[in-house]
Amino acid sequence: MTDAQKSLRAQMLATEHWSLLASRSTTQSEVLTRIAIFLTLVSAGLVTLGVLGNATQFRGWFGVAALGVLLLLALLGLITQKRAFNASLDDLMYVVAMNRLRGAYLDLDPGLAPYFISSADDDEAGSLRTYYAFGPRPGQILASSAMIISVVEGAVLGLFAGGVVLGLGGAIWLAITLGVITGAGSLIIWMVVGFRGYRALFELHEPLRTTGGG
Repeated sequence: MTDAQKSLRAQMLATEHWSLLASRSTTQSEVLTRIAIFLTLVSAGLVTLGVLGNATQFRGWFGVAALGVLLLLALLGLITQKRAFNASLDDLMYVVAMNRLRGAYLDLDPGLAPYFISSADDDEAGSLRTYYAFGPRPGQILASSAMIISVVEGAVLGLFAGGVVLGLGGAIWLAITLGVITGAGSLIIWMVVGFRGYRALFELHEPLRTTGGG
């Protein structure tokens, strides 16, 4: 290619790079706002149940109101949780796409390689390096937004399941046991769903550059 063609290609790649950055930022902002709204609703719902409990002495229609509030929170949590998991895959897609663009920059000028901390390889290892360039970081999934929303949603589902047992006249120990099983089961199921989505992305993706392979 001529210098003019290289310059034009670099401009087009930079435009795409900025587009991906903007989309990634918008996605992160939107999902964090959703999570914040859900956590606010959970807090407000629990405070409301406390006020209703004091007003009704936890008798009469309080049980129905409590189950209704918890069911609403569980449904909103499910929607928010699904969006958080989708956003995590979207973020991974943006990272892989930007890695590919860095590879294109290197094709134009291989001398740029020493100045890239993030990876120019659009495979799985390359994405991990871009997320954290200084080596493996075990336990990162535990600090993710998807994990936070999964824990809170599991707790809400556990409370709802326990409340249903008590509403049907079941023993407290049974309500606690079923609540714990429901909450833990929800967390495990969503972790499996997230892992399968992660694996499916790289099974469908065909990298142009692989780590160590050029």
